[in-house]
Amino acid sequence: MPIQISRQITIPDADLELAFVRGSGPGGQNVNKVASAVQLRYRLATSSALAPRVKQRLRLLAGQRVTDDGSVLIQARTQRSQEQNRREAEQRLADLIRRALIEPKLRRATKPTRSSKERRLASKQRAQRIKQLRGPPGRDD
Repeated sequence: MPIQISRQITIPDADLELAFVRGSGPGGQNVNKVASAVQLRYRLATSSALAPRVKQRLRLLAGQRVTDDGSVLIQARTQRSQEQNRREAEQRLADLIRRALIEPKLRRATKPTRSSKERRLASKQRAQRIKQLRGPPGRDD
Protein backbone atom coordinates (compact mmCIF):
# COMPACT_ATOMS: atom_id res chain seq x y z
CA MET A 1 0.00 0.00 0.00
CA PRO A 2 1.52 3.37 -1.02
CA ILE A 3 2.47 5.86 1.70
CA GLN A 4 0.48 9.09 1.62
CA ILE A 5 2.74 12.01 2.64
CA SER A 6 0.49 14.91 1.73
CA ARG A 7 -2.35 15.57 -0.69
CA GLN A 8 0.12 16.05 -3.53
CA ILE A 9 2.80 13.49 -2.60
CA THR A 10 2.42 9.72 -2.43
CA ILE A 11 5.31 7.28 -2.28
CA PRO A 12 4.48 4.34 -4.62
CA ASP A 13 5.03 0.73 -3.60
CA ALA A 14 7.61 0.33 -6.37
CA ASP A 15 9.99 2.64 -4.46
CA LEU A 16 9.59 0.70 -1.19
CA GLU A 17 11.04 -2.62 -0.16
CA LEU A 18 10.02 -4.45 3.03
CA ALA A 19 12.02 -7.16 4.75
CA PHE A 20 10.99 -8.97 7.92
CA VAL A 21 13.71 -10.20 10.25
CA ARG A 22 13.90 -11.61 13.74
CA GLY A 23 14.08 -8.79 16.20
CA SER A 24 15.16 -8.21 19.73
CA GLY A 25 12.92 -6.43 22.16
CA PRO A 26 9.52 -7.32 23.63
CA GLY A 27 7.98 -10.68 22.88
CA GLY A 28 9.62 -13.20 25.20
CA GLN A 29 10.26 -16.57 23.63
CA ASN A 30 8.17 -15.51 20.64
CA VAL A 31 11.11 -13.35 19.48
CA ASN A 32 13.15 -16.46 18.69
CA LYS A 33 10.47 -17.89 16.39
CA VAL A 34 8.82 -15.00 14.57
CA ALA A 35 10.30 -12.43 12.19
CA SER A 36 8.46 -9.42 13.59
CA ALA A 37 11.09 -6.70 13.05
CA VAL A 38 10.74 -4.67 9.86
CA GLN A 39 13.36 -3.16 7.58
CA LEU A 40 11.80 -0.58 5.28
CA ARG A 41 14.00 0.47 2.38
CA TYR A 42 13.04 3.56 0.36
CA ARG A 43 14.94 3.74 -2.92
CA LEU A 44 15.67 7.46 -2.88
CA ALA A 45 18.03 7.49 -5.85
CA THR A 46 15.51 6.02 -8.31
CA SER A 47 12.33 7.54 -6.88
CA SER A 48 10.48 10.10 -8.96
CA ALA A 49 7.96 11.02 -6.25
CA LEU A 50 10.16 13.75 -4.75
CA ALA A 51 11.86 16.80 -6.23
CA PRO A 52 15.68 16.75 -6.35
CA ARG A 53 15.98 19.46 -3.66
CA VAL A 54 13.68 17.51 -1.34
CA LYS A 55 15.73 14.37 -1.97
CA GLN A 56 18.89 16.24 -1.06
CA ARG A 57 17.38 17.53 2.22
CA LEU A 58 16.04 14.03 2.98
CA ARG A 59 19.51 12.57 2.44
CA LEU A 60 20.92 15.06 4.95
CA LEU A 61 18.13 14.48 7.47
CA ALA A 62 18.37 10.70 7.22
CA GLY A 63 22.09 10.78 8.08
CA GLN A 64 23.42 7.28 8.78
CA ARG A 65 20.18 5.67 7.63
CA VAL A 66 21.23 6.29 3.99
CA THR A 67 22.93 3.24 2.52
CA ASP A 68 25.72 3.16 -0.08
CA ASP A 69 23.25 2.57 -2.91
CA GLY A 70 21.28 5.73 -2.03
CA SER A 71 18.40 4.09 -0.17
CA VAL A 72 16.95 5.20 3.16
CA LEU A 73 16.79 2.23 5.55
CA ILE A 74 14.40 2.40 8.50
CA GLN A 75 14.25 -0.39 11.05
CA ALA A 76 11.31 -0.88 13.40
CA ARG A 77 11.36 -3.56 16.07
CA THR A 78 9.76 -2.06 19.16
CA GLN A 79 6.32 -3.66 18.69
CA ARG A 80 5.42 -7.32 19.12
CA SER A 81 3.62 -7.76 15.81
CA GLN A 82 4.90 -7.51 12.28
CA GLU A 83 1.98 -5.31 11.21
CA GLN A 84 2.55 -2.77 14.00
CA ASN A 85 6.25 -2.58 13.19
CA ARG A 86 5.45 -2.11 9.49
CA ARG A 87 3.08 0.77 10.28
CA GLU A 88 5.65 2.34 12.60
CA ALA A 89 8.39 2.15 9.93
CA GLU A 90 6.08 3.71 7.33
CA GLN A 91 5.10 6.45 9.78
CA ARG A 92 8.75 7.25 10.57
CA LEU A 93 9.57 7.45 6.84
CA ALA A 94 6.57 9.72 6.24
CA ASP A 95 7.63 12.01 9.12
CA LEU A 96 11.17 12.18 7.75
CA ILE A 97 9.88 13.11 4.29
CA ARG A 98 7.51 15.75 5.74
CA ARG A 99 10.48 17.34 7.52
CA ALA A 100 12.45 17.31 4.25
CA LEU A 101 9.59 19.05 2.42
CA ILE A 102 10.00 22.17 4.58
CA GLU A 103 12.40 24.50 2.84
CA PRO A 104 14.68 26.26 5.35
CA LYS A 105 14.59 30.03 5.38
CA LEU A 106 17.65 31.76 3.97
CA ARG A 107 19.56 33.82 6.48
CA ARG A 108 20.42 37.25 5.19
CA ALA A 109 23.36 38.91 6.87
CA THR A 110 22.60 42.41 8.15
CA LYS A 111 24.76 45.16 9.56
CA PRO A 112 23.98 46.85 12.87
CA THR A 113 22.53 50.33 12.51
CA ARG A 114 24.44 53.42 13.57
CA SER A 115 22.06 54.11 16.46
CA SER A 116 22.33 50.51 17.74
CA LYS A 117 26.14 50.82 17.75
CA GLU A 118 25.86 54.09 19.71
CA ARG A 119 23.43 52.53 22.22
CA ARG A 120 25.77 49.58 22.74
CA LEU A 121 28.77 51.84 23.34
CA ALA A 122 26.77 54.08 25.70
CA SER A 123 25.64 51.08 27.77
CA LYS A 124 29.25 49.85 27.95
CA GLN A 125 30.35 53.27 29.22
CA ARG A 126 27.59 53.24 31.86
CA ALA A 127 28.65 49.78 33.04
CA GLN A 128 32.30 50.89 33.14
CA ARG A 129 31.42 53.96 35.23
CA ILE A 130 29.33 51.88 37.67
CA LYS A 131 32.22 49.48 38.19
CA GLN A 132 34.65 52.35 38.74
CA LEU A 133 32.37 53.78 41.44
CA ARG A 134 32.38 50.46 43.31
CA GLY A 135 36.07 50.67 44.11
CA PRO A 136 37.76 52.66 46.85
CA PRO A 137 38.00 56.42 46.27
CA GLY A 138 41.11 57.36 44.39
CA ARG A 139 43.27 60.49 44.64
CA ASP A 140 41.52 62.21 41.77
CA ASP A 141 38.01 61.95 43.39
